Amino acid sequence: MLKAAWKSLLGRKLRLLMSTFAIVLGVAFVAGSMIFTDTLARSFDAIFASSVGDVVVRPVGGSSDDGTPTTKTLPASLVQDLASVDGAARADGNVTSFGVFVVGKDGKVIGGQGAPGIGLNWNDAPAAHGLEGLEITAGHEPTGPKQVVLDESTAEQAGYLIGDTVQLVTSGKQPVLRPTLVGTASFGDGASTNGATITIFDTATAQKLFVDGKDVYNDAWVTADGISQAELRDNVAARLPAGFEAVTGDKAADESASDLVQAISFISTFLLIFAGISLVVGSFLIVNTFSILVAQRSRELALLRALGASRRQVTRSVLFEAVVLGFVGATIGLGLGVLLAMGIRTLFATFGLDLSGQSLVFAPRTVLAAYVVGVLVTVAAAYVPARRSARIAPVAALRDDVAMPESSLRRRLLFGAVLIVAGAGAMLAGLYADVPRPGWWVGGGILAVLLGVAAAAPVISRPVVASGAVLYRRVYGTVGNLAGQNALRNPRRTAATASALMIGLALVTTMSILGSSAKASVDQTVKENFFADLVVSNVVGVPFSTTIADRIAKTDGVAVVSRLRYANASFDGGGQGLMGIEPKTLERVADVGMVSGSVEDLRDGTVMVSESRAADDDLAIGDTVTLKLPSGKERLEVTGIYDSNSPLLFLPFTTTLKTLENADFAPADNYLLVGLKDNVDAFAVQRAIEEQTADLPTVTVKDQAGFAEEQRAPIDQLLTIIYALLGLALVIAVLGIVNTLALSVIERTREVGLLRAIGLSRAQLRRMIRLEAVVIAVLGAVLGVGMGIVFGVALMSSLRDDGLEVLVVPGWQLLLYVVAAGLVGVLAAVLPARRAARLDVLQAIATE
Repeated sequence: MLKAAWKSLLGRKLRLLMSTFAIVLGVAFVAGSMIFTDTLARSFDAIFASSVGDVVVRPVGGSSDDGTPTTKTLPASLVQDLASVDGAARADGNVTSFGVFVVGKDGKVIGGQGAPGIGLNWNDAPAAHGLEGLEITAGHEPTGPKQVVLDESTAEQAGYLIGDTVQLVTSGKQPVLRPTLVGTASFGDGASTNGATITIFDTATAQKLFVDGKDVYNDAWVTADGISQAELRDNVAARLPAGFEAVTGDKAADESASDLVQAISFISTFLLIFAGISLVVGSFLIVNTFSILVAQRSRELALLRALGASRRQVTRSVLFEAVVLGFVGATIGLGLGVLLAMGIRTLFATFGLDLSGQSLVFAPRTVLAAYVVGVLVTVAAAYVPARRSARIAPVAALRDDVAMPESSLRRRLLFGAVLIVAGAGAMLAGLYADVPRPGWWVGGGILAVLLGVAAAAPVISRPVVASGAVLYRRVYGTVGNLAGQNALRNPRRTAATASALMIGLALVTTMSILGSSAKASVDQTVKENFFADLVVSNVVGVPFSTTIADRIAKTDGVAVVSRLRYANASFDGGGQGLMGIEPKTLERVADVGMVSGSVEDLRDGTVMVSESRAADDDLAIGDTVTLKLPSGKERLEVTGIYDSNSPLLFLPFTTTLKTLENADFAPADNYLLVGLKDNVDAFAVQRAIEEQTADLPTVTVKDQAGFAEEQRAPIDQLLTIIYALLGLALVIAVLGIVNTLALSVIERTREVGLLRAIGLSRAQLRRMIRLEAVVIAVLGAVLGVGMGIVFGVALMSSLRDDGLEVLVVPGWQLLLYVVAAGLVGVLAAVLPARRAARLDVLQAIATE
């Protein structure tokens, strides 16, 4: 039986290899996402290990809950004192700012888009465990206020050479700097900056720029001299006054790395979701392939049964072929996964996360996952056809025509209906009920509905296919009638082939509705709530210098400038967003959307709360909330409650700018809302403000239309990535149509020969097969678009309370999907139709 299975496999290797494409893509997604995330984790481990000393001393509350530095510092006298601690070789103070960006010679900002722009003071302290920290690789260290050192990668990207004047943008009181580049630096031990830019000043200059010229530091490193980090930490802690803490370098590195890797763990989840979609879609292709191949081998399998092979042996022989197919697909997919990981690395480099300096990490668990996924999915998909093959009676080998036993369509319809009802219930529970991890309920419900429709598709699809058959008969006559009858002949096969395309288009349709609705909701929100004439923001998504607002306020034609700032606090042990506003100016440029109370009631030391936060914690005006801020725990009185869907106050808590500054948050603005005087030329004022910020390429000035476009841009970017990934699932579906038609032509070789013998021309034969492909593709499109509309509308209704109030069903776009599916059917039929037309008539008739 093993030898027979090998011969069968080798005899049909081309057909089977077409089926491996689905497994290859699915495994490639799994392997590629695991390789990339492992590489990401190791890269950050390396950089953070080189960014801490043996012991790190820092002020308690020296950074907010989201890691943003605050104005809390430690005095230089304390650093000097730490150098004399038992077991300490030296102590070095560090001044750090996360708002320093390099502008290249072409006027473009280097980095950003998530990767920080870091400003540091120079010191030659070793990192933890004696690792090399930053070291000068060319030139020399900075020694005055007009000198600067850049990391090698940033200098290269910006086009700067030693001796050039460098343009820098900061979030401090001096928004623009133009020092001379005197050297380049890099981390030792091969650590990469991962897209971050590093700008190094001498200590006095860094203190002047980032800590108001005071002789203080943001933190300090204490280097061990022959003792462990834990022992040194204990010795240092004994010397520290209240308000400061000492942690080992290992702990500090782990905190930084784990927080960041957890923050970007969505990348792995995102890719694995699409791996699952590819594998589910691919399963239909594998089921179809094995069903057709088993049907073609029915006489062969019957002979094996007649010769004494048991049902179990026949089943095992087919499953053996599936194991080999899965192994081959997993092997190719693993190799493609490496290329995919390289592609992902290149893609994220365009968003500022540059891992080009880190080699890919190929862990054993990646190999294991690839083969487990590839083989298990293939075997699971082939199991039903394998079981069906074992049900062939041995006596069937004596007949000319062997019919494969088929399960009842009524049973499939019932099973599909159960899955649809269960899936719909899970979706409703995830969307509207208070259940843990609602996203899993919705995702599982959608998958159940898709599989349920696929199971019931042989019955559900009959009216669509029958309508197509009637249309074909009227338009194309006998050829059209043959095409329609062929599609109706085996409803299981037609439905399975269409189901692969159905799943892909259902998800594409859902995302089209969500994307169109989200963009329309953004436009409506901006139109209804923004009274500001202009909006000023930072293109790299970080705060900018407060002096920019001062400049703009002095511009002719400007009536008011209102500042918005974002921070983070801790409420009931969890991180909470906190905003800072200027109450008197904000109401002049925007409609906040107060539910109760007034913006004017907000004063220093008080807070306003979003409606959803107030409802969750039973808060009302006059109550107090306790927030953990860098300055410590603060009790703030609630003076107002605002709409949770406010486009401006979208965080749970809002207070005044002065309250944020008193809590030791660094003063820097995130947005400026600019109101103009009456009867002024708005375009001329905007040009004047742009001239005021011309030396700050990180800062943009936009009118309402430009701001709405900026808010839509991330939606378009996300949709583009999703469409590209879903496109691979659609490619699998198209290959499924090609594979099914090709195998169907082989299966119907004698029939094709007879049709040619009685007068069907080659052109008519090709047309017949094309029409079959079109009806399969359109069936998948109709079912997919129909379900996608249901999913999209359901999801939008659940997101109405989150600000997505406008429902848009892009009708023309969805119609285009159906038309495109028909064209895809025509293209998918090219090779099978050509093969059928080239068959020798006499040999075809003689085929068994």
